[in-house]
Amino acid sequence: MGQSSESIVAQLPQPVRSPEALRQAGRQVGRQAGGWLGIRSAGRRFALLYALMFGASSCLLAVSLWYSTIGLVQHQVENAIRSDDIALLATAAQPNGGLADVIAAINSRLAAPENAGSIYLVLDAQGTRMAGNLDGWPPGLTQMEAWYQLPVSRQGQASVALLRAEVLPGGARIIVGRDVRARAALWHVLRNGLIWTGFLMVALGLIGALVIRSIFRRMVRDISITSRAIAKGDLSRRLPLGVGEEFDELAIIINDMLDRISRLMDGVRQVSNAIAHDLRTPVTRARTRLEDAALHAETPDEWRAAIERATLDLDGIVGVFEALLRIAEIEAGSRRAAFAEVDLTQTLWDMDELYRAVAEERGLHLRTIIAAPLMVLGDRELVQQAVANLLDNALKFSAPGTVIDLSAHMEDNFVEIVVADRGPGIAAADRNRAMERFFRAESARSTAGSGLGLALVSAVAQLHNGTLQLTDNTPGLRATICMPALG
Repeated sequence: MGQSSESIVAQLPQPVRSPEALRQAGRQVGRQAGGWLGIRSAGRRFALLYALMFGASSCLLAVSLWYSTIGLVQHQVENAIRSDDIALLATAAQPNGGLADVIAAINSRLAAPENAGSIYLVLDAQGTRMAGNLDGWPPGLTQMEAWYQLPVSRQGQASVALLRAEVLPGGARIIVGRDVRARAALWHVLRNGLIWTGFLMVALGLIGALVIRSIFRRMVRDISITSRAIAKGDLSRRLPLGVGEEFDELAIIINDMLDRISRLMDGVRQVSNAIAHDLRTPVTRARTRLEDAALHAETPDEWRAAIERATLDLDGIVGVFEALLRIAEIEAGSRRAAFAEVDLTQTLWDMDELYRAVAEERGLHLRTIIAAPLMVLGDRELVQQAVANLLDNALKFSAPGTVIDLSAHMEDNFVEIVVADRGPGIAAADRNRAMERFFRAESARSTAGSGLGLALVSAVAQLHNGTLQLTDNTPGLRATICMPALG
């Protein structure tokens, strides 16, 4: 049967939320999303990211320093042991050498003060101790030609040594090593240093994170203050520059956008005021004529004449709105989809043929110079309408007996269409505003028109990625449409 009350209520339009409600909703979404690592503050996230990166790099540096230092010492000790071992094996392998020469070399080295950390032990084939400063064979040393780090007893004193054992010719065995207690002490010193350095790095990381967060908040604060003022309707405010390269780039883009919005808002206000001002007269005139006919018209001819005059006034109003809609359609770019390769040569000659007769009727002379070809990518009808508007203005403001020039040529891969007259022209101070909607210079106040002709021409030129330029023709006005050419 019918819908339930709940479904009907669900289909009703929902009320528009206020700005504060939208901000509350945005904060709620942010709380639900949680942000990166559950931190909603961007400043805290940047600070935490800095702290993590600083900590990771510090740990990497500490580990690299640790292994490079300890590894270097280990490598030096192993090289010293290996060199000593090779030298003793070479002594034992000499034709005139033997175990006695090895024992003599070891005793000589133990007597040198610079070898205080050296460790030696020589056992004959039966295991009898022959030379060295070790009290005995270390229990954990079971393989020859392998590295061992073991606790040993050297001349009655406990020590830690890095050892390597070899077999000499004849079955004797030799141990060569170095006392590594100094390396262990270095290990402890380095460890304690890295621990304190770690605490210092943590402190520096926290301080750096706080500094980064403070800098970020200071950068964002000015932008936030200005943005809030803009959101409240103060479009004159602009984002500050000099905060930082990336923020400055963002501020420049936003400021350009705000400038354009301000211009558009000013344009809307000006158009609204102009519509109210320019349409009030024809509407009032049509209403007056109809009221006058209602009070005084007695015959059908009088009624018909009054209605026709009112219709003409209303047609003028409709024409203004059609022109506005036409400009809006052009500025929206919807006509760009119908662009095609067009040669404007014949189009301009057709305009010459059409307006030459009109010019002659008004006592004017139309002089046309067209250099073919004029290939562009565009809309033939729009370009034709733009040129027609320029010619209409030239005919309207030119005095009888003067010349109107229509010319077109190629200039640096651009097609330039020029319409020049010998009329009163437009003052230099008014040329920048002449392409605004409903703008009319003082010299044009007494002539018919709505002030939309040049606005439409400018819109057509911009649609074709071109420009409309107004310059002095001394005397008169020179209007130039410049559009990119094909090829």
